[in-house]
Amino acid sequence: MLWFACKKDKQTDQPTPPAEGTREQLTTDSLYLYAKQIYLWYDAIPAVDVFKPRQYATGGNVLSNYQRELYAISQFKTNPITGEAYEYSGVPGHPKYSFITEESLDGGRKGTIDLNDKGEDLGLGLSASGSEVRIRIVYPASPAANAGLTRGMKVTTINGTPVSSSSGTFIEAALDKSSVTMTVEKTPGVPEVVNLTKSKYTSSAVLKTTILNAGAQKVGYIAYGRFSNYEITKAAIDQAFSKFVTAGVTSLIVDLRYNGGGYTQTAEYLVNQIAPSSLDGKVMYIEYFNDLMQKGQVPILKQQQYYNSAGQPVMWNGHWATYADLDYTIAQNTFKFTSDGALNTVKQVVFIVSGNTASASELVINSLKPYMPVKLVGATTYGKPVGFFGIKIDKYTVYMSNFYMQNANGDGDYFHGMDVDIPAADDVRNDFGVEGETCVMSALNFIEGHPAGKVKPTEPVVHMGPASSFNGMIETRLKLR
Repeated sequence: MLWFACKKDKQTDQPTPPAEGTREQLTTDSLYLYAKQIYLWYDAIPAVDVFKPRQYATGGNVLSNYQRELYAISQFKTNPITGEAYEYSGVPGHPKYSFITEESLDGGRKGTIDLNDKGEDLGLGLSASGSEVRIRIVYPASPAANAGLTRGMKVTTINGTPVSSSSGTFIEAALDKSSVTMTVEKTPGVPEVVNLTKSKYTSSAVLKTTILNAGAQKVGYIAYGRFSNYEITKAAIDQAFSKFVTAGVTSLIVDLRYNGGGYTQTAEYLVNQIAPSSLDGKVMYIEYFNDLMQKGQVPILKQQQYYNSAGQPVMWNGHWATYADLDYTIAQNTFKFTSDGALNTVKQVVFIVSGNTASASELVINSLKPYMPVKLVGATTYGKPVGFFGIKIDKYTVYMSNFYMQNANGDGDYFHGMDVDIPAADDVRNDFGVEGETCVMSALNFIEGHPAGKVKPTEPVVHMGPASSFNGMIETRLKLR
């Protein structure tokens, strides 16, 4: 159901903002004008004399003002199924999908690894499991990884202070410092003092790979943390699947529980590694832009210069190409399987997911569903079947929902997340890829023929910093007309 391409009014019939004003006023005008042409749900945004973008050019913090305007823009289009805005997040003032930042996504955000796999932090996240504090994640090549820390280890003190499930605020503040001292049980019952200092490092999106057994079956396991830049992460994906080919695996467990998305090109590459060669040439997914963009009626995009994958401007028909020269039609944004991988023995795939599983991660799952048995273990996903590309306005980059994605069956309305087939708690007491970890055990039980699973209950998990990873889906392969 393509509910985002229905308005027939010409954009030129609409009132326009005044041509003069302060820098902040002109920026609020620009944000509004871009939304009226390229936002997925542009048709629900009121005329400028009703919306009054310059009302947001007041107050102390300029970025906060723009965020308030973007939030207002995002709340007009209502999902008829829920009666709430498509971008309703449950968090006042924060759209579920769109955002504005002073940083590029490649450059990352504070406390996270960016989409070029670059980090400048301690390299770990903690969670509470019951009354205990455990290491939730350790990024490869980070200070935490170099100190021998792994997921599942118990943390008893931070900077000399005992920590428990009630220490969330203290832990957040401690991990935000340049250094921290922790008492960690690398071996259960044996405390060890570990000193960590923030530093720059290059990590990997592949958190863990291993070969597991489900009865007589060989099962490949991969924990993938984010869909990093394709050129950077391709080698790590290839290495993982080479291991699976050598082992002759017949089933896969793809752990995306902390993967909030990234580049669609990388997501597509992962799908092609999983899919059998028999799918070559068949539709994987389609990106749907709004009707104005499909018709090329977006003159405002002439203000956005287009760069190729090498970051170079492109000469096109005698001028430097802009985003207005790109092709947003359905035909040019239909992506098909290309049989990139050598793994042709996989009969079924089980994905481990959570509320942190979003965007490009959900795209991988949704793209495979029409063609092969796919099961989900864990908890309901985030629900983000939309993506974007960055728009430069003044010194800011705006990522507003630009396109909606469907698989070959026309399925894509998972705005409230994908439900799981087998509910299972995130077991931070154990490392990734360990047979005793609750989600992994549930997946193996299903593969072995015990769909109800035979797992022990675990305590609810509360994450305790640092900031979560990137959440979104970025398209960088738009084609010139």
